[in-house]
Amino acid sequence: MAATPGITSQPWGKMPDGRPVQLFTLANARGMRVAITNYGGIVQSIVVPDRHGKPGDVVLGYNSLAGYLGDTATYFGALIGRYANRIAFGRFTLDGRVYRLAINNGKNSLHGGIYGFNRRLWTARARTTPAGPALELRYTSQDGEEGYPGELAVRVVYTLTANDGLRIVYTATTDKDTVLNLTNHTYFNLDGEGHGSILPTVMTIYAHHYTPINANLIPTGKIAPVEGTPLDFLRPTPVGARIRDNFAQLKYAGGYDFNYVLDSQSGRLALAATAVDPRSGRRLRVYTTQPGIQFYTGNFLNSKIRGKHGHVYNFRDGFTLETQHYPDSPNHPNFPTTELKPGQTFRQTTVYAFGTVR
Repeated sequence: MAATPGITSQPWGKMPDGRPVQLFTLANARGMRVAITNYGGIVQSIVVPDRHGKPGDVVLGYNSLAGYLGDTATYFGALIGRYANRIAFGRFTLDGRVYRLAINNGKNSLHGGIYGFNRRLWTARARTTPAGPALELRYTSQDGEEGYPGELAVRVVYTLTANDGLRIVYTATTDKDTVLNLTNHTYFNLDGEGHGSILPTVMTIYAHHYTPINANLIPTGKIAPVEGTPLDFLRPTPVGARIRDNFAQLKYAGGYDFNYVLDSQSGRLALAATAVDPRSGRRLRVYTTQPGIQFYTGNFLNSKIRGKHGHVYNFRDGFTLETQHYPDSPNHPNFPTTELKPGQTFRQTTVYAFGTVR
């Protein structure tokens, strides 16, 4: 699979207002390829080899921009902001003032609101760096956008490393006190997108605790141990082994859709999760500086979704590992703060590292 490393771009349609959209393809010398569009910062494909060296795309999504423009529910591959995950009732208090956000998930605000970062056109710049080809994306979120305070300048850099890692570095600054939680919402199927269920995937999550939820998928505020529950992935366990257990939390979520409190809380890059597909032999390791990771098993996918090459994406045909701060943190003082103030720089790094096992 040897290839020439670098980054190329091509026209990829237009926004409804006529602005042109591009698709960038990053490649390394080992043959790994990652395609990213500046619409929503979406990771459109990741092509990596299986245990026999056969390349395959392991990311759910669409062949064209039209698919992403028409889909406001799945967040396939997208950058998420201003606030990843849910904020209860779409409101929070900051500096004594109540802020009311766009409501788009029952009574709650989800993934930044109706027009979150996943639906914005980012300014893109292709770069060549010592670490590998990189795509720099920038977006300025105006004061009051979707209800959030402060003009927020966001920069996200995707880098494809020589050793098959997709590194994502997020930075942001603000001119007013605000809250911020950025992530990427790529759905993986390590056997290949369109290849069916992810239940055989063997998952390890390096977290002894999680944040329990109520029936509206909002954290209760408690931090609870995973030990003795179906949420325990401290040892490698197939995703499907306990997903149907009679456990209230699983019933609330319709499967796995939980924020795990990572054992590493140092802010340094550390291993958060490992996923291995026994069919293809592909392995994904997730490293992050963030305190949490959302493990989600595609519980809202359904047969109405037709993705790449006409593939139907059914219930639990993809999983996400979204590195993050905890959901609804602005309403839980005991959670790590998500406040960002003028003069501060938000910075977080996540690496999705691919390999194989025999």
